[in-house]
Amino acid sequence: MFRTALRNVLAHKARLLMTVLAVMLGVAFVSGTLVFTNTISDAYQNSSAKGFDHVDVAVVPKYQDSEGDKVGKPADLTQATLDKAAKVPGAASATGVVSGFTAVADKHGKLAGGNWQSAGGNYWGTKDARYPLTSGHAPHGANEVLLDAKTAQRAGYKVGDTVRLSVDGPVLTPTVAGIFTTDDGNVTAGGSLALFDTPTAQKLFGKHGTYDEIDVKAKPGTGQAALKDALDAALPAHQVKTTTGRQLADDQAKTIADSMSGLKQGLLVFAGIALFVGTFIIANTFTMLVAQRTKELALMRAVGASRRQVTRSVLIEAFVVGAIAGVAGLVAGIGIGAGLRALVGSFGASMPDGPLVISPGTVVAALAVGILITMLAAWLPGRRAAKIPPVAAMNSVHATATTKSLVLRNTIGALFTAAGAAVIVAATSMDASSGEAPMGLGAVLLILGVFVLTPLLSRPLIAAAAPLLRAFGVSGKLARQNSVRNPRRTAATASALMIGLTLITGMTVMAGSLQSSIDKMAASAIRADYVVSMANGSPLSPDVAKKIAATDGVSASSPLRNAETRIDGTTEYVTGVDGASIAELTDLKVDRGSFTIGGDRVVVDKVRAEEYGWKTGSHFTAHFEDGKAQTLTVAGIYDGNDMIRGIMLDNKVLTPHLSKPTDMQVMVKTANGASTATKDRLTSALGANPAIKIQDKKDISNDIAQMFTMMLNMVYGLLGMAVIVAVLGVINTLAMSVFERSQEIGMLRAIGLDRRSVKRMVRLESLVISLFGGVLGIGLGVFFGWAAGELLGTKMPTYELVLPWGRLVLFLALAGVVGILAALWPARRAARLNMLTAIKAE
Repeated sequence: MFRTALRNVLAHKARLLMTVLAVMLGVAFVSGTLVFTNTISDAYQNSSAKGFDHVDVAVVPKYQDSEGDKVGKPADLTQATLDKAAKVPGAASATGVVSGFTAVADKHGKLAGGNWQSAGGNYWGTKDARYPLTSGHAPHGANEVLLDAKTAQRAGYKVGDTVRLSVDGPVLTPTVAGIFTTDDGNVTAGGSLALFDTPTAQKLFGKHGTYDEIDVKAKPGTGQAALKDALDAALPAHQVKTTTGRQLADDQAKTIADSMSGLKQGLLVFAGIALFVGTFIIANTFTMLVAQRTKELALMRAVGASRRQVTRSVLIEAFVVGAIAGVAGLVAGIGIGAGLRALVGSFGASMPDGPLVISPGTVVAALAVGILITMLAAWLPGRRAAKIPPVAAMNSVHATATTKSLVLRNTIGALFTAAGAAVIVAATSMDASSGEAPMGLGAVLLILGVFVLTPLLSRPLIAAAAPLLRAFGVSGKLARQNSVRNPRRTAATASALMIGLTLITGMTVMAGSLQSSIDKMAASAIRADYVVSMANGSPLSPDVAKKIAATDGVSASSPLRNAETRIDGTTEYVTGVDGASIAELTDLKVDRGSFTIGGDRVVVDKVRAEEYGWKTGSHFTAHFEDGKAQTLTVAGIYDGNDMIRGIMLDNKVLTPHLSKPTDMQVMVKTANGASTATKDRLTSALGANPAIKIQDKKDISNDIAQMFTMMLNMVYGLLGMAVIVAVLGVINTLAMSVFERSQEIGMLRAIGLDRRSVKRMVRLESLVISLFGGVLGIGLGVFFGWAAGELLGTKMPTYELVLPWGRLVLFLALAGVVGILAALWPARRAARLNMLTAIKAE
């Protein structure tokens, strides 16, 4: 039986090629994902480990938890703490670390590093071992700064140049005193690092006389654990926490691995979709191969082979095919992993240097996935073939499904479909958090149900295309009959395309609806012409709001200032605004009371009001970070949204309680409305700072739209793998169908059907099957998009379903194109059959 199975594999090399390709693509996606993510993770872990070479023990402030009326905050690492740490037995030196956001502009005025990787810090003394200087000297005073070598090269700076930078809004113009190298992973990934002397860094980052961290280096012969114990004994345990450098490296490695796991899981989901689609092709292929060898298998049964041996022979074939596909997929996946790393570099982001990581787990996963998927998909056709009685099999090559099996299949499919639809509809009435799991379950049930029902659905839906097919005469009529001749085969072929289009359509409907909802939210919530914020979302200096208010043409402005408070023993963040002008800058629907902010009068959103049981006129006490409390009165209750919500009070009340006031953004209303000239005036007033964004409502919507578009394009690209696999499935099905119908095609040729008509028949058959899958996929995708939107609407009041009709028509046309392209080779093969040879074929 083993030799027979191998012979069958070698005898059908061309027929199994498409199956190998389908499995290979899925395996390549899996192994490529593992190689890419493991390579990035390993490079960053090695880079971060180097960054802790100069740290034996790190001392960080311990966060004082909020309790009762006390607002929690971290303890201060003072100079006294640093001096005490430096004198601990076993300590060779202690370095105070200060860090914060620092945006560096290149010579063209653009941001030199990525928004989130633009960092700043302090250079310790005249020679900091963490940052070896390649040129220049240590910075002294507020007018000198150091730049990392990569940023200096990218931005075109050298020692002695004047550089424009910003830490919280106002532009600074220090001189480049020196250039240094660093193993910081963020810098090697395309970010920037600027270093000031310690007093300047403390002033710029709001750490007056304090540090973010103290790094202690051990004397020779002193271990990290011993030094940590000595520091724990010397420093107050309620104020600081100590960690060894080895533990910091391990924690950083775990953080990097965790951050990569999200990317890895996301990519593996799409690889799983491609493999899932591939299972239809594998099952289809083996079903047809087994059907073609029914007489052969029956003869083997007649001479003594058992059912188990017949099934095993099919599984051996599947094992060989899966192993070949697994090895080929692994090789292709290694190439994909290397290609993705190069692609990341071409987008302007670089990674720490490191080898391509091909772990044993990646090799095992590739082979296991290829072999298991193929064998699982081939098991049912093999088992079905083994159950056919030898005499019945030798009498008929094509054993049709019994009525009982079709009734059972349709009953199961109807139950799954009804259950899935019911669960999804029920989930739409739940809130977003509790409805996610039921909706996911319902989606799985519905897709499985529709797949099981596809043979039943194929007849009426393909029959609906009959009037159009009649226009093609005999070729059209034969194409329709061939499409419904074997409903199960048609269903499996169409289902592969259906799944890809379901996901693509669902994502498109969701993205379009979300974009429309965000546009409405921005238009309905904001009257301001502009919103000013830092490019990376970090806080703005209060000086920015003052400069904006003093700019010509600004009629009203308000900084939005966030602060932590304690209300009724609960931590609550409040937003400080300019009470006199906020009503001109927002357009929030007031549910009760009035939108009046000033003195002790505040406004709260409906959610907070319900949580605390407040009504207009209610009084509550807020405890601030300075330990003081103030009684506030609810003047109005408004409908909040994702852009504006929470408790709003006047900045004149809030600011005196804050040790370092900062603003998250500034809303601006101008006399002449939003215009290029007005925006230019604001940009000039803020020193043409590349770290600051000045956005009108359209810019805000476009920012979000850009994010959605980028995500959608990524999804399209990733799901494109599933569509490619589906195309292979259509080609495979048609090619084997042509082989099965060789005798029939020969007879048609003999009675007058020319080659062009034969080609047209095969192409129309492919087109009908692909459009059938496309209609099912688009229909399911729209339904899923609607359901997910209903769930999201519980959190976004402005959400409404928007059907992108243009794209839906494009997707259906894409399904048709897939059908036509997939039919090119099978149609050519059918037309070139020798009619006499074909008539004699069995």
